[in-house]
Amino acid sequence: MVNYEVTVSTGNLAGATTFNNVFIKLVGTDGESKRKWLMGFKGASSFTIGAVSSFTVYCPVSIGKLVLIELDKQCLPLFPEDSWFPTKVEVNSPEGDTYNFPIYRWITDSKVHRFREGTALTVFEDNHHLGRYSRQKELDQREKDYLWHVYVEGIPHCMKAENPLSLPYEVRFSFTKTTEFLYTASTGLTELQLKGLANCMEKWTDIDAINRVFCCKRTDISDYVQEHWKEDAFFGYQYLNGVNPILIRRCSALPDNFPVTDDMVFLRGQGNLTNEMKKGNIFLCDYKRLDGVKANTINGKKQYLMAPLVLLHKTPDDKLMPIAIQLKQTPADDNPIFFPTDSEYDWLMAKIFVRSADFNEHQLNVHLLRTHLLAEVFSVSLLRNVPMVHPLYKLLIPHTRYTLQINHLARLVLISETGVFTKFSASGGEGMMTILKRSLSSMTYSSLCIPDDIAERGVEALPNFYYRDDGLKLWDLIQRFVQGVLSFYYKNDAEVQKDSELQKWISDIFERGFLSQACTGIPQSFTTVAELVKFVTMVIFTCSGQHSAVNSGQYDYGGWMPNTPISLQLPPPTKKGETSEATMLQTFPDVNTTVQGMSTMWLLSKQSSDFVPLGQYPEDHFSEKIPSKLIKDFQGELEVLSVDINVRNKRLEVPYTYMDPTKLENSVAI
Repeated sequence: MVNYEVTVSTGNLAGATTFNNVFIKLVGTDGESKRKWLMGFKGASSFTIGAVSSFTVYCPVSIGKLVLIELDKQCLPLFPEDSWFPTKVEVNSPEGDTYNFPIYRWITDSKVHRFREGTALTVFEDNHHLGRYSRQKELDQREKDYLWHVYVEGIPHCMKAENPLSLPYEVRFSFTKTTEFLYTASTGLTELQLKGLANCMEKWTDIDAINRVFCCKRTDISDYVQEHWKEDAFFGYQYLNGVNPILIRRCSALPDNFPVTDDMVFLRGQGNLTNEMKKGNIFLCDYKRLDGVKANTINGKKQYLMAPLVLLHKTPDDKLMPIAIQLKQTPADDNPIFFPTDSEYDWLMAKIFVRSADFNEHQLNVHLLRTHLLAEVFSVSLLRNVPMVHPLYKLLIPHTRYTLQINHLARLVLISETGVFTKFSASGGEGMMTILKRSLSSMTYSSLCIPDDIAERGVEALPNFYYRDDGLKLWDLIQRFVQGVLSFYYKNDAEVQKDSELQKWISDIFERGFLSQACTGIPQSFTTVAELVKFVTMVIFTCSGQHSAVNSGQYDYGGWMPNTPISLQLPPPTKKGETSEATMLQTFPDVNTTVQGMSTMWLLSKQSSDFVPLGQYPEDHFSEKIPSKLIKDFQGELEVLSVDINVRNKRLEVPYTYMDPTKLENSVAI
């Protein structure tokens, strides 16, 4: 007889315990053990939360190198079947070898579940017939568990689920996350002390009334925003380090529909517009995606959503100052171009309409589509097409955490027919889908890759652009980490080309996420290791750094409503000299619209206590030494970047923290 020492670890999660009987079978290259009931000296407490329990499995002779294990649990008579969350099984063989079997799955039934040894294997490396059989069985089941669904034609597909509880256990929120999320959502208005205002459909009577509501919940940055929101320099600053830093681009020639001339603008003694454009000092923000979008009706009142063009100038003292604003795309007598030299409220109202347009562009294109919906596509395709033993699964699974449930909830409570965004934003309803469809049809692969995007927009040299500075450094760290891991498994381009699971992953993403639009530049297949490394880098960056950059500051910059109105309910001025503070207050969203927006942005900015920062991997999916070392090196480099960002931030009036690796989450989880 030979002995196999088996150690089973149960997760440290609420509800992870099982009191059912647990059985194991070891399967090797030369045979298999009998199915063994794991009954140890701990008795019923062997598989309680956080338990690590050891057992011995006897075999008449060695069964060779271990390929997989089979686990199942059976409930006792008169006892209910429960759920169990084993994290890993370690087996020491009589030959002195140690085999690790990562699990990290909920076992909720009495079926036999197979788990592969932890060494990552691409499909062409998986030569054992039992391994290939197990691999295919796993994918067959996953295809049933993770079904594609067309939520609306013309936008990325999502996962089919009737409700959050119909999602597979392994992609649901933890108990902690569920409790905190529901608490924050249900008490959002209460926390902000706004409950008495949530049904108030009246207009704001003065700025002080808005301030009294705002003072209920503040952050350091939201306080700064309240103090500086009217200032031109801060208006320009938000295009660099606010929640929408991907719109601004260098302007080398004015669009034909934006007829600004040299004699119209004042450039603070810096010559004329033409020369400043040649020097690379003029920048454009064009909201053309919003043109002609049908605006919402809120509280029975028509709302207004503009498609502005904004011209900005980089001054000699490195400020980014707005110099001209046109609120509609088509030039006309009733569509004046506004300048800083206009009256205080003419110019301020022009900026307010721009900031409201930016809110809608940001929420639908920059935030929802380009992070949440894409992250879901990356995740569902991974879960359908790539088995647990594959190196790509091991590399990317941490970046899918909670994404499917948070997106399901977004469809349920934010963008459904009765959702907050649908009911209270200017672009809610029909306009929302118009913007999402336009945004997807104009999206490019290069715009998702920050080095390419920065270069294409011509903003490499813009000063005080911390999103760019931190984002490029973060991309580089992720890229080198991904390069190290993937090149360990793929020694040449031919191995990438013949990996059918890898090719199915990207094929599904191209078809389901980008609707087979070749004009996006998204790969339809991978032909080189370099192509694979770049795409996987983009996936990790999108799910972590980019999402943090466009999500975490929502309340910071949107909590003070006048800086980011969710909607506006008077049309923009058609001629100059007729606006006032009263006009502004009449234009602002009603009280209930304001507080619903504030509450939602507070919820979306709230970090969970079981937050996992980028680079941290609580689940040990990799067992080989080189990938494990690469993870440690990656973590060390992220720590250095965090220190550098914090040192830089100490000298800034407004710190930029959204790309700090210690503050950004590994996945789209909120």
